Amino acid sequence: MHKDLLRLMRAESSLRRHLTVTLAVAVAAGLLVLAQAELLAGVLSGRFTSAALLLLAGVVGLRALLGWGQGIFAARTATGVKSALRHRLLARLQELGPARLGVHRSGELVTLTGRGLDALDPYLTGYLPAMAVAGVVPVAVLIRLFTADLASAVIVLVTLPLIPIFGALVGMHTKAVTERQWRALSRLGGHFLDVVRGLPTLRAFGRAKYQATVIERVADQHRSATMRTLRVAFLSSLVLELCASLSLALVAVPIGLRLLGGSLDLTTALLVLLLAPEAYLPLRMMGTKFHASMEGVAAADAAFAVLDGPGGAPEAAGGARVPAGAPEIRLENVTVRYPDRDDAALSGVSLVIAPGERVALVGESGGGKSTLLHLLLGFVEPSEGRVLVDGADLAGLDPAGWRAKLAFVPQRPHLFAASVTDNIRLGAPDATPDEVRRAAESAHATEFVDDLPGGFDTLVGERGANLSAGQRQRLALARAFCRPQATVLLLDEPTARLDGRSEAAVVAATAELSEGRTAIVVAHRPAMIELAERVIRVHDGRIVADSAAQDLEPAGEGR
Repeated sequence: MHKDLLRLMRAESSLRRHLTVTLAVAVAAGLLVLAQAELLAGVLSGRFTSAALLLLAGVVGLRALLGWGQGIFAARTATGVKSALRHRLLARLQELGPARLGVHRSGELVTLTGRGLDALDPYLTGYLPAMAVAGVVPVAVLIRLFTADLASAVIVLVTLPLIPIFGALVGMHTKAVTERQWRALSRLGGHFLDVVRGLPTLRAFGRAKYQATVIERVADQHRSATMRTLRVAFLSSLVLELCASLSLALVAVPIGLRLLGGSLDLTTALLVLLLAPEAYLPLRMMGTKFHASMEGVAAADAAFAVLDGPGGAPEAAGGARVPAGAPEIRLENVTVRYPDRDDAALSGVSLVIAPGERVALVGESGGGKSTLLHLLLGFVEPSEGRVLVDGADLAGLDPAGWRAKLAFVPQRPHLFAASVTDNIRLGAPDATPDEVRRAAESAHATEFVDDLPGGFDTLVGERGANLSAGQRQRLALARAFCRPQATVLLLDEPTARLDGRSEAAVVAATAELSEGRTAIVVAHRPAMIELAERVIRVHDGRIVADSAAQDLEPAGEGR
């Protein structure tokens, strides 16, 4: 069994229960074949009266009932495992945060959490029960054969290992082929999503048709990989069927000769002929189910590679209580390193921001300004040093409680394919329509929201596709206004790429929003810097200047 999936099932009590019932029912249904063969052989040979047919029908009906029960519990097990894996994957992606999440292509992650994990069904509902049956039923059949006819039992005992041996030889090749197929599917999903997102740019540069040929080529690679997998699966079935057929022939031919010679009675001959196929059948079924489940196993490997990969420590539930009111934020010799970079994003940064102080971070692109915001958001952790909030180490605070005190406006706010209202109250799901409207008014967003066809009920396109950059920015500010409990305001260049009118509206809204809050603004435009009481210049991950706003000229836009 897949060791990581086994670890997951051990951690979830409901999954353990469903899996145990599934395997027990499968084994019970398999063992009933002994009773079925005994009754059928006795009836056909005349050993039992016709009344035994009723008992035989009961055994067949019980096997059908157990098969039905196995299907139900196996489906519940599969649903539970997939749900638990998806929850863990989403939690893991949250732990990684935006900074570390960039190493994974979003299209591949979508394929993995959707189509990929759905492929676990054949493994959980087919292969695991078949493996349990293959471990018990052939042994039970062999024991009965030894008591019925020693010669036939020896033939079965010698030939039975051939099926798992040949199955394992073909299976090793199958695993490699299926992993290539899964990688091809992941590439196809990732590339297709990239093309869809970048279609306007591709059309502008005349590369849309070329990308269509690239998708066609990637799709053809996936088709070829799938056909190779199917060829191996068919070859495996042929090998297993051939082994089983030859083994059964070695049993059946001597049985027939001995029966004709009178050295074997009819009842025993029928019993051996009925039971011998049942010794090979579970192993053949296990081999067949194994090939059908390999795509799910490859997806599980990819999922656990993300779950167990480096970066992003799990956020502890609970933690120290978050201080009330606008806090003092202190950085002590903080160094931040990203896994894929040699140089530190922040190096030995020490900084104190007083409660309610408005601070502007300026500097060139890549200097480390956005990294400092991500540090306060908990998206990255310091490699050295520590961050203190009112004297308490940020690493020891309750993450959910701390983020509830934050209002974050990124440079490129993400709007979801939902109504304007739902996008504004993203951080305050219980906000009333009146509170949402007041937040929009404070952010100067009602100027355009009221003109939309459905007003606040208008569906916003994915990523705010039907809104301008300034409108998206004002909706992001409205989100921050809709969190009145927030005491820390984090803004990452909110006026970048805005026209003068939109910039003026955003600046006015920011000035109102920062009142009574500790505000840290990554700024480049003079209008935003003028809102700050203090300007800090960041260069190559270090603080090179720290002065009052009027003493420092703005320079450099960036990260």
